[in-house]
Amino acid sequence: MDRISGASEPLVCLRPMEEADADSIVLWRNKEWVRRNFLYQEPFTREGQLNWLHTQVEPGHVAQFMICETDSGRAVGSVYFRDIDRINSCAEYGIFIGEEDAVGKGYGTQAAGLALRIAFEELELESVFLRVFEDNIGARKSYEKAGFLPIKGRQDEVTTGNQKRTVLFYEIRRR
Repeated sequence: MDRISGASEPLVCLRPMEEADADSIVLWRNKEWVRRNFLYQEPFTREGQLNWLHTQVEPGHVAQFMICETDSGRAVGSVYFRDIDRINSCAEYGIFIGEEDAVGKGYGTQAAGLALRIAFEELELESVFLRVFEDNIGARKSYEKAGFLPIKGRQDEVTTGNQKRTVLFYEIRRR
């Protein structure tokens, strides 16, 4: 049984994001049900995604991977570490599942476990944090299953659209 994700069968695998994935990322991030769970809610464009790849991923400021079903190889989402701080050995974690039929199957939790192995073993980070909307209960449960813990007393409030929403902070440290 996998220690981090709790799954005995690998449901997903990760592969590095490539330029050919730009259209999928743009499609997924522009879906309302995906976009509403991100702090940055502006529409994505292919040009913007390619700029992100070339200015953030390629120089190593971001490590981004595609989440793929192990059986079919189909890409269903993405996971990433942004603002990688090599001096303090930390980064911010983000994930999204973009294919609606892949939601609720444990893919996100398992992808988090795989990504955290990369963060701690390959990127040699000591800690990873994330921000999540308080009302995104499904994501919070998935993060907690993956080992993230809420940072007590740390939260923020942002306005998305005309609605004020509470942002919670979670963290996981190298074991």
